[in-house]
Amino acid sequence: MKKTNGCSQKNLASKNVCSYNEDMSTEITNNYIEEYTTQEKLQILADAAKYDVACTSSGSDRRGKKGELGNAAACGICHSFASDGRCISLLKILMTNHCVYDCKYCINRASNDVKRATFTPQEICELTVEFYKRNYIEGLFLSSGVLKNPTYTMEKMCETLLLLRTKYHFNGYIHVKTIPGASDELLAAAGYLADRISVNMELPTEEGLRTLAPNKTMQTILDPMGKVRNTIASHRMAIGKSAHMERSKGNQFLKQSIFGTESKKQFADGLMKEKDAGKIAADGAVVRESASAYGSALTWDNAYQLAPLEMSKLKRRFAPAGQSTQMIIGATGESDYTLLQTTQQLYQGFDLKRVFYSAYIPLNEDKVLPRIGTPPPLLREHRLYQADWLLRFYGFQADELLSVEKPNFNELVDPKCDWALRHLDQFPVEVQTASYAMLLRVPGIGPKSAGRITYARRYGRLDFASLKKMGVVLKRAQYFITCGGRQMYHTPIEEGYITRQLTGVDQKDIWKAEHANESFTQMSLADFGIG
Repeated sequence: MKKTNGCSQKNLASKNVCSYNEDMSTEITNNYIEEYTTQEKLQILADAAKYDVACTSSGSDRRGKKGELGNAAACGICHSFASDGRCISLLKILMTNHCVYDCKYCINRASNDVKRATFTPQEICELTVEFYKRNYIEGLFLSSGVLKNPTYTMEKMCETLLLLRTKYHFNGYIHVKTIPGASDELLAAAGYLADRISVNMELPTEEGLRTLAPNKTMQTILDPMGKVRNTIASHRMAIGKSAHMERSKGNQFLKQSIFGTESKKQFADGLMKEKDAGKIAADGAVVRESASAYGSALTWDNAYQLAPLEMSKLKRRFAPAGQSTQMIIGATGESDYTLLQTTQQLYQGFDLKRVFYSAYIPLNEDKVLPRIGTPPPLLREHRLYQADWLLRFYGFQADELLSVEKPNFNELVDPKCDWALRHLDQFPVEVQTASYAMLLRVPGIGPKSAGRITYARRYGRLDFASLKKMGVVLKRAQYFITCGGRQMYHTPIEEGYITRQLTGVDQKDIWKAEHANESFTQMSLADFGIG
């Protein structure tokens, strides 16, 4: 990214002014140069990045090329785990943990006294390539604090990605977190250089942002989301694909799916009825914007014009792995219902590939935040991920899973079991005759096993032994299904009884979720002062 100082050769006064500005810029830049080695910077900035959620598979199908390093084939990302139990599949770092924002929940906020470090674009490139050559990683996850201002920070991040793609010929997977408030040109550049692009929502309501992140607004977050959505759609249509991102093939059989034609029409009709588009919905969820609100959206025709010249020559696809976002769980008092409503609106309104959840770990002292030492809600995070799965693959709607009267999940059982226990009037289900959509709603039956059931029953009668071979989890499904009109065991269809049985089954899983951030080491005699 080249900059011009705008100095006139004929005007001495202008030269003096420009010289002064350059000196000031140099002074500011030097303030962010620390006396740290690259290894020390890596330790600081990798640790600072562990609270950002990264995707665990690429979602891209780009194969390796001769003369280039790496590939971004689907599911080609290796997995590892951080000390706090979170899954990491990429070199996951911040470009800098310097930040001019003062978000109350963030460890890197401006008012915190923490070690600060900044990577240069060259250092990030060298680390990525060297780690890849050693088979430590398959890609890069790059985020950053706000250095000086959003535009400056985003420019440095785009410079890094451009170096990786051109000078180092890195063809692997890259996920970049954009900075809300940066220019459209830089947003376009990031989309063309990365495989997945994301804008962190952090909090699901405008009120939560005002309380904990006074430097951010819902509008500055949603605007780039809308532009990215429209640009992805334009590029997909230009190559003969649907405007919408690919979803599970099983969704085509689910009329109630949030990605189905009927559901999308209902969502669009709801947007048309909402005259006050800038207001938050009654349930406190995300601001609902119509597609017409994005008149300045990037398009196929002008996106390459907005991108830097060096990058436009690459003719890369725009964010082939789609866009995603992240929401913090437990920092504010929003219910699971509000979070799911927001999630569904993001999927339907912005065609997001994924919505990630991050259990809040209390790190800062503040009266509006949970006290330091409060356990992070890992089990709640786990249940929300399960509910998100139900929205994307099982044909559920947010209003079905929760309601204003019951705004939170029963954490002792998974969300599908929780729903089934509240709708026992629809059970038991006869596996010989039930539809594919109904089979998916049975606890213990997933898309693969439901497909196998619908295929196998055309050729003969099923029994519980064959269901087990098909992958049905009978320890959950046995209370909700019949084979040939018979239950596996004679059990009463009562909420209290089934809840007690399922709670006992899930105890091991609950313990694992609650203790996911714990680690264990082998003790030696030295730990006891012996030797």
